[in-house]
Amino acid sequence: MTPDLRTARLALNPYAPEDEEDFVALFQDERVSRWMGEGPVPEADDRALFGRIFTKVYADGLFDVWAVRRDGRLVGHAEIKPTTESGGHEIIYALSPDAWGAGLGTEIAEALLAYAATTLALTEVHATVAAENTASLALLARLGFTHTKDIPEEDGSTTRLLSRAVG
Repeated sequence: MTPDLRTARLALNPYAPEDEEDFVALFQDERVSRWMGEGPVPEADDRALFGRIFTKVYADGLFDVWAVRRDGRLVGHAEIKPTTESGGHEIIYALSPDAWGAGLGTEIAEALLAYAATTLALTEVHATVAAENTASLALLARLGFTHTKDIPEEDGSTTRLLSRAVG
């Protein structure tokens, strides 16, 4: 069961069914979705993804996924999950554009790193970031992540695999 996590300004909690509209709005915002997975997808795909969080991820205990809230309002998304790309666990986070630039991404990443070390007893975590996503690359570099390798994508873009020791 995904536990509640807290930072100075944020609450990371498992999603509730009533979060669907805010989840879809976050992932449908092209400023956010351009950096997530394959980029923007139809709204129906994001609704199906939200459903799978309950029917697969939470139901089968696959990995941890959180709604990120500030002052009770959903402002982001976070996960930590096994990934074949790195052979380890990857942290994933997204913030609503109206929450950008306030250091909240750093708070989320630090909470995920602490959880990885203490609860999951991991010794290393990874992140995959589009080479053009300079804000996330800079944030992760400040937190001690280093570039491991470049991953060429089918569309000609490049994804950077970053790694950091924890624990």
